[in-house]
Amino acid sequence: MKKSLLVVAHGSRREASNAEVRALTERVRAAAADSSFTDIECAFLELAPPSIPEGLELLISRGANQVTVLPYFLAAGRHVAEDIPEAVAETRSRYPEVRIDIAPYLGTSEAMPRLLLSMLADSAVAAS
Repeated sequence: MKKSLLVVAHGSRREASNAEVRALTERVRAAAADSSFTDIECAFLELAPPSIPEGLELLISRGANQVTVLPYFLAAGRHVAEDIPEAVAETRSRYPEVRIDIAPYLGTSEAMPRLLLSMLADSAVAAS
């Protein structure tokens, strides 16, 4: 079984923001070398390529038969609750043999409070 991960972010008209997501995806890929994910990519809900269906199709074309979609969002607004599931459903209908799961969005992580405090402790803002 080839398990892949698709990190899904909003997308921005500001290319530097999209580049940050791509760089984060590279760091996740490097950190996941010993994980069960054999392929990791990112996609965007809007405003930047690749789209969610394009990202899923890329992973599937590389042999993924199981894909986890990770919404890189802090809150469950309309994008998390409706738009991402709709985009995933579009691809699911074309590839019924591929298991595509949507993971809980980033903001639900129990690690989030510790991460925020750790970031502040490491920053110059906390020192002032």
